[in-house]
Amino acid sequence: MAFITIGIFIASRTVADIISGPFKLLKGIFHPFLSCSQKCLPPVLGFDGCIGNTPMIELRGLSQITGCRILAKAEFLNPGGSPKDRVALQIINEAESGGILQKGGCIVEGTAGSTGISLSLLACARGYGCKIVMADDMSREKSDLLECYGAEVIRVPAVSIVNNGHFCKRAASLADELPGGFFANQFENTANFRAHFSTTGPEIWSQTQGNIDAFVMGAGTGGTIGGVGAYLRSCNDNIRVCLIDPPGSALYYKVTNGVMYTPELSERRLQRNRYDTITEGIGIDRMTANLSLALPHITDAFKGTDQEAVTMAQYLLHKEGLFLGSSSAMNCVGAVKMARKLGPGHTIVTVLCDSGQRALSKLYNEDFLQKRGLNLPKSIDSSLDFVS
Repeated sequence: MAFITIGIFIASRTVADIISGPFKLLKGIFHPFLSCSQKCLPPVLGFDGCIGNTPMIELRGLSQITGCRILAKAEFLNPGGSPKDRVALQIINEAESGGILQKGGCIVEGTAGSTGISLSLLACARGYGCKIVMADDMSREKSDLLECYGAEVIRVPAVSIVNNGHFCKRAASLADELPGGFFANQFENTANFRAHFSTTGPEIWSQTQGNIDAFVMGAGTGGTIGGVGAYLRSCNDNIRVCLIDPPGSALYYKVTNGVMYTPELSERRLQRNRYDTITEGIGIDRMTANLSLALPHITDAFKGTDQEAVTMAQYLLHKEGLFLGSSSAMNCVGAVKMARKLGPGHTIVTVLCDSGQRALSKLYNEDFLQKRGLNLPKSIDSSLDFVS
């Protein structure tokens, strides 16, 4: 009887091995994917829970050519498509806790588009109305998205901030006129700075395990570069925080010379920055509350050109497989300039803050670019000679 029992046990084990063998083989082949799924985060609560904890991408081409490790925080993977999701969430949370924004209220903002998109989505999630005022030189894709998300979009002429028709001033006036109106005021509301000091900065420090020599990006409101820069330098004051400034913006001269000035400033051309740059969301010719908090932490500054941004966008698409917008492209131009300044062996972090999907009518439109004297490259080689 004992022999029969042992025989049945051995036979059963053999059958089990025959059945499970292929599955064990497949588990071995797909082990990296299975381990990844086991480490996935638990479910999050709604739109808010999707914001932040974006991945860090090593840009292989830029890293190989410069000899530095160039990392990019993929903020375009936030649910609203930009780091402005963090800002919008912080602004709304603080307004609600302070009793400024109440049930049935309406969020009003003057924006180049991305902040408006984030606010409009959060307004949907929390049951608020949303009105967005934006300059008429912003890409059509952004205003179309805003309307799709239920926001009322008011497009106004692109004029200087000294003009009462400027989109920020129009938004402030509109909020005052509306019952329950709340002006988000991303330029002057320092919740913007706090959003990045409390979330983006710590994430970057953790993802790099503190191994970071420089952080590089452009500035619009100053909230991201200020909040991240302040946090990183509180961890290690040897970290360089570098501004990359587009044409027409005065911040480069403010950082390097202490004077808010740029040669492109001309009262004859009262554009968004009094100069018609292709970049959206970065560059400014005035001080803001968030910039005032940022400036003490900015150690270096470079100027970038529109052509550098256009060519970098094509480089990132064809060499890295990343379809990005003008701000992201300019940030990568800045990362390359900083890598050259520091020399090989350093770790540099920048931000990929916008997708190319919102820039099809401008950054990737050959006719649009040609009318502005810019060239859409037909082919991209592996060098970075286009970055001056």
